Amino acid sequence: MLRFLVRRSLGAVVILFLLSIVTFVLFFGVPRDPALLMCSKTCNPDAIANIHHVLGLDKPITEQYWIFLHNIVMGSNDFVQGPCPAPCFGYSYHSNDQVWATLVDRLPTTVSLTIGSAVCFLLLGLGTGLLAAWRRGTMIDKTATAVSMVIGSMQIYFLGPLALALLVYQTHWLGKPTYNDFTADPFAWFTGLILPWVILSTIFAAQYTRMARSAMIEQLQEEHVRTARAKGMSRRYVFFRYAWRGSLIPIVTIFGIDLGSLLGGAIITEVTFGLPGLGQLAVQSVFFSDLPLLLGVMLFAATMILMFNIIVDAAYAFIDPRVRLS
Repeated sequence: MLRFLVRRSLGAVVILFLLSIVTFVLFFGVPRDPALLMCSKTCNPDAIANIHHVLGLDKPITEQYWIFLHNIVMGSNDFVQGPCPAPCFGYSYHSNDQVWATLVDRLPTTVSLTIGSAVCFLLLGLGTGLLAAWRRGTMIDKTATAVSMVIGSMQIYFLGPLALALLVYQTHWLGKPTYNDFTADPFAWFTGLILPWVILSTIFAAQYTRMARSAMIEQLQEEHVRTARAKGMSRRYVFFRYAWRGSLIPIVTIFGIDLGSLLGGAIITEVTFGLPGLGQLAVQSVFFSDLPLLLGVMLFAATMILMFNIIVDAAYAFIDPRVRLS
């Protein structure tokens, strides 16, 4: 297990290294002069040349990338805005704040949104999917399948404004979604995020309902499950002791990818409800053409996805004894 984790971690580092090269070249090598993004339309050539020198844009692209990579690992004291400790992604063109500090400041909102919605869609999706598989062919199964298909075809940018209009602005049953520090006021944290949790989990729950149902039905046809039934074990015991664990493998795979993606920023949800998370930060960085900030968000999101892929692979051996990691 340890060898497997080390090997996968080293592979993830290599993937991040290659991804950083591609994104850095796309952001700083292909687009128009980044100095123009920091300078007003009336700035003169001398000011642009000075920005080139300060940011190191007058150096070859390979040297610029090496400086960027060095700053992430070692930090830097060469920035005009001040020292930039590792991991240093530079300073925002728009706000002049450190990119890493901005990411850390927005991260609690995204983590809170991710954890709450993940708990909701796992409980609702898996519970409904298992119930549909347990009562396969009945009205419960048909209703759960039909509802999940209808809800799964909807989008957050449709459900979000509709929920805001009905539950917040008209009936006033819920307050306007906002993020509050959990350690300062847990109740305000919960009430401020419950509507985004429900809307985000609704879309995912529909997907997990269908996935859990199909995976469970497939597991019930496996040879070891039929053998257990032939030995006289109860249907309930076989359902939860054998079929349940085997059906978790595809679910855990998708869950790991979804969780890593959400931690990288739930863009549509955060923008719809005005939550100051990484997703909204990514949109703002695109709007202001803030290349260092956008690069930092992308690399952070990629790191989350790779990290959770490793966790998912390691979890296989604990979920299904037939899986062996070598």
